[in-house]
Amino acid sequence: MKMVILGLLLERNMHPYEIKLVMKERTMDQMMKLQMGSLYYAVDKLAGEGHIESVEVIHSSDRPDKTIYRITDKGKTLFEQLVLQQIKKTDIFYHPLYTALAFSRHIDQSKVEKLLEERIRETEHRVNYAYQVYEEHIAVVPRSALHAMYGKYEHSLTELKWLKRLYADVTERKLNDVGTPLDL
Repeated sequence: MKMVILGLLLERNMHPYEIKLVMKERTMDQMMKLQMGSLYYAVDKLAGEGHIESVEVIHSSDRPDKTIYRITDKGKTLFEQLVLQQIKKTDIFYHPLYTALAFSRHIDQSKVEKLLEERIRETEHRVNYAYQVYEEHIAVVPRSALHAMYGKYEHSLTELKWLKRLYADVTERKLNDVGTPLDL
């Protein structure tokens, strides 16, 4: 969360709600685990530690005050450290479907088939949405952000292909087959 806040403040000064809107617009909540509820806490903590500072408070009679923040030199140093740490991470990916697949041959295949149909539709939507987000941002974000957006699209596309291959085996009732390679 801190890295995202600092990165967005490198682009321009913003208030926390504006940061939240940009995060959603760029689908950052789908690229990584971002606890939107902890945004204000993280902003307060970054401000308290001197990584960001208030540049303006906008007062309004019908709304709460809006504090506009900017990143400090100390915040730029922290941001670089956080980005480099994130790039170095090689977390193992645990897909919830993997474990279920190991045992899915033991249950009613028509139920598995139905759920896979739903997942395929949802994944098709994610693929289309990810590509749309990429296209809409070509003119407004740097290539580094475009790579992240297109990466999300490609990962979703790969998952869709995998789900369709799995679905074909389920519909043909092949999950119990042994000794035959997958149709790749």
